[in-house]
Amino acid sequence: MQSYSINGVICDASEAKVPVNDHGFLYGDGVFEGLRFYNGRILKLRAHLKRLVDSAKALRIQLPMSAGKLEEALLEVVAASTHTDGYLRLIVTRGVGPLGIDPSHCEAGSVVIIADQLKMVSEEARDKGARLIISSVRQLAGDQLDSRIKSLNYLTQIMAKMEANVARADEAVVLNQSGYVAEGSADNIFIVTGDTLETPPVTDGALDGITRGLILEIAKNLSIPVRERSLTTYDLYIADECFLTGTGAELIPVREISDRQLSNTPGPIYSRIREQFHRELQNDAWFD
Repeated sequence: MQSYSINGVICDASEAKVPVNDHGFLYGDGVFEGLRFYNGRILKLRAHLKRLVDSAKALRIQLPMSAGKLEEALLEVVAASTHTDGYLRLIVTRGVGPLGIDPSHCEAGSVVIIADQLKMVSEEARDKGARLIISSVRQLAGDQLDSRIKSLNYLTQIMAKMEANVARADEAVVLNQSGYVAEGSADNIFIVTGDTLETPPVTDGALDGITRGLILEIAKNLSIPVRERSLTTYDLYIADECFLTGTGAELIPVREISDRQLSNTPGPIYSRIREQFHRELQNDAWFD
């Protein structure tokens, strides 16, 4: 069952509304965070809130609630949820304003929080590995819209996901303007080459994912060599292993990329990292 909060007030579905002239609805003018909670505790809560604050600052959106009040509101939604484990969507809009894209006349924005369940792929894909395609849709360049800003405008990702749906694939890989691998439609991507874990740098258009950071931390603690470098589709095709990560995705192994089968799915390095990830979910340090 879903749980809602509008501007810090818990409400039911019939009351969970924002005005139709809110620029978040009209123009996608706003920011968001996706968070996970496990056993009633929110994973990396303050890291998510810092990223939200940074996204809002980059877009010159004045947060209508302080980070402390946002934290309280999130915890209240989790407490009101019927689920002990679930997904949170935290949205901050620019606010109500007149028609037209000029944001200077917008009033204070809205804060919307939704607690629900989220499943990115089927259980079969999670167990046996997902099928990926290379999308024709390109990630915007950093001087157009920096991928570190989690804005409400997700059309690039939606169009990539539509291509995956048409191809009957589970996910799409998005390349940047130079043809290097950026990310999936809603997740970061990792490959294993030999004994080394590799992932695209944020400067290539990858979201600076919270879970991405946790995976890099786990790999280093497991003495798995880690390298952030620019990747091409060739690197994906010849990889020994591949997997996706994200708050919504958690960890998803990949078995096929554009009709090319990977030899190890789930691979040994992925399996070690996944096992340690679930072990670390018992670590209080991850729930700060």
